Formats: sequence, C-alpha cells, structure tokens
Amino acid sequence: MKNRIEDLRNHLFAELERLGDESLTGEALETEIKRAKAIGAVAQNITDTARVEVEYITATGQRRATDFLPDENGRPPLPPPCSGPRQ
Repeated sequence: MKNRIEDLRNHLFAELERLGDESLTGEALETEIKRAKAIGAVAQNITDTARVEVEYITATGQRRATDFLPDENGRPPLPPPCSGPRQ
C-alpha cells in the first residue's frame, strides 16, 4: 500500500500551510477554502476507516489489518489485543 497515516498528516499540514498564505485573497482564497473543506471531508472518511481497523485489530487480536496503520517495524505500536469481551 502506498499511502499511510503519515502521508495523510503530511497532506493535511500542507493544506494548512496553503491556508496560512497571506497573499491569498478574494477568489483564490475562496477556492483554497473550498479545497480545504473537501480535503477535510476525505481525511475524516480515511480516519473513520482507520478507527474501524483499530477496532477490528483489538477485537480479533490480530497484530494489524493493513499497511495503512503503523506496525512494529519502527513505527508506533498498535493497541494490545483484547483479552476478553468488551464492556
């Protein structure tokens, strides 16, 4: 898989930098705001699916489900497997 959570963060921070560009005015600023809203909506969907992935990993005790979330190879660890039924 090419895109990972780190890539999403980088895209979001890049958009934040574009929004902070004080030379943007008028129509260019409005266009960038619309773009930021679209990027934010897509990012929300991506993070929602990552949340479901973490829930799956926790419920099944698997180490990971996809390459999107970090693993034990130098990237932050995933939560430990669930040891019993959820409360």
